[in-house]
Amino acid sequence: MASQSQGIQQLLQAEKRAAEKVADARKRKARRLKQAKEEAQMEVEQYRRERELEFQSKQQAAMGSQGNLSAEVEQATKHQVQGMQSSQQKNRGRVLAQLLGMVCDVRPQVHPNYRIAA
Repeated sequence: MASQSQGIQQLLQAEKRAAEKVADARKRKARRLKQAKEEAQMEVEQYRRERELEFQSKQQAAMGSQGNLSAEVEQATKHQVQGMQSSQQKNRGRVLAQLLGMVCDVRPQVHPNYRIAA
């Protein structure tokens, strides 16, 4: 009876050790999965940063040429506006005199399309 009890005790202890080993294996597996997930997340973030930097450099290169072009257009526009303003200042007196002459010098005449009703 004692040896049977002792055998049962050994089986129970063996079962307990096996359950502990399984639990440890599950914990290790969960730890490995978590670590792999973190590593994958870090790789994704690193790849995203690299792609973002590459995009920024390409965008800067494209915008740099557009920025240069917009500066040239802006400079040309300023030059044209200055030319128009100087022309306006130069011709202002002559245009005002011509307008006033036309407004003040009224010559009454019959319009060529006017027909006298009979």
